[in-house]
Amino acid sequence: MTSSVLICDDSNMARKQVVRSLPSHWPVEVQTAKNGIEALEVLRNQAVDVLFLDLTMPELDGLGVLQKIKEEGITCSVFVISADVQPAMQAKVLELGATAFLRKPVEGEVLMDELQVHGFL
Repeated sequence: MTSSVLICDDSNMARKQVVRSLPSHWPVEVQTAKNGIEALEVLRNQAVDVLFLDLTMPELDGLGVLQKIKEEGITCSVFVISADVQPAMQAKVLELGATAFLRKPVEGEVLMDELQVHGFL
């Protein structure tokens, strides 16, 4: 079964890095968004299984996206990928419903382990 994946990061390089880190044997359809507004537009209009979400972005940041997902009852698993690894921030994103918090740049092996733990592989 193919999974629908959305990668949201304001950095084109970071989006490409996440795509390259996805397990090669995982059948996915990948879409990208450069900010939270674009990500929410996709999430509101189609089913997305996994959202890889940056925190620091212009227009609408990752915390704002998590809040909207929670408020609107949007169903998807959110893996936050951020360089902001402060324990308080990690706790906040998990409190807002994120599935996992991963350090940016995410390593392929770490990403694969997290996807396995949460039943995507």
